[in-house]
Amino acid sequence: GTCGLRPMASDDDQSKTRVVGGTNAQTGAWPWLVSIQDPATAGTGHLCGGSLISIQWVLTAAHCFVDAKNISSWRLVIGATQLTEPGPGVEVRHIKRLLVHEEYSAADQSNDIALLELDRPAMCNRYVQLSCVPNPTVNVPELQVCYVAGWGATTARAQQTSDVLQEAQVHLIDVKVCNSSDWYAGDVHTHNLCAGYPEGGIDTCQGDSGGPLMCKDNDADYFWVVGVTSWGKGCARAKRPGIYTSTQHFYDWI
Repeated sequence: GTCGLRPMASDDDQSKTRVVGGTNAQTGAWPWLVSIQDPATAGTGHLCGGSLISIQWVLTAAHCFVDAKNISSWRLVIGATQLTEPGPGVEVRHIKRLLVHEEYSAADQSNDIALLELDRPAMCNRYVQLSCVPNPTVNVPELQVCYVAGWGATTARAQQTSDVLQEAQVHLIDVKVCNSSDWYAGDVHTHNLCAGYPEGGIDTCQGDSGGPLMCKDNDADYFWVVGVTSWGKGCARAKRPGIYTSTQHFYDWI
C-alpha cells in the first residue's frame, strides 16, 4: 500500500508557509494527523497530536500519557483540520490499548514514544491517509523539505490550543549542533532529532506534542514522518529548536 500521500494538497500553491510562526493548514493537507482529545479538558479537549501509521495504530509521544486518567473515554480525531468544525471526512476512534516505550523516562524525556491501538480500524479517504515511517535505508539527514503541524499553542504564553491546524516549514539541525554548550548543552539524546531555525521564530509548542515532524522524500512526492514532537525549551527561541523522537531509530520497536 501507499503512505505519505496528500490527495487533497496541491503542490501548485508554493506559498512559503512558515505551531508558533505557522499558518493555517489547508483542508486535507496532512491527512494522517490525529488530534488526541480528553473530553474532560476544556474547549475541544485537544491534548496532543499523533500520526496514523496503519489503519489500527497511531504513533505519538509517551509524555502525553503521564498522569493520564480514564483514557478509554479519550477521542482520536483523524482527518480534521478545524477541530470545532471537523467536516465530512473525519473519523473518530477510541483507544483500545496504549503502549508506552518500556524505557521512557519522564526525567530526561528519553524514549519519548508511544503507540495507540484504535478500537476499530480507520477507513482511509481523501482526508484520512496513512503516514510513512522511515526504515533504516532512508537517509533522513539529507531530507531538505520538512514541516511540523499541530493544534498546539500559537504563542509560547498562550493558554489554549489552536482550533485550526497550523503548519510550518522547518529545517533539520544536526544534533551535535543542538547539543553544543550555548544550545542544549548535551541534553539531546542520540535517538532525537532537532528541527527549527537557529534564530528561532518558528517552532512547535504546547499541544503539538506527539505530532509529526514530516520531511518530503527527495525523489518522490510522499512524506516521511521522521520525528515525534517531544520537547523544547520555551517555544521558538533562538538556539532552542524543537526536539523530536526519531522514528527511524525506533523503527523496529514501532
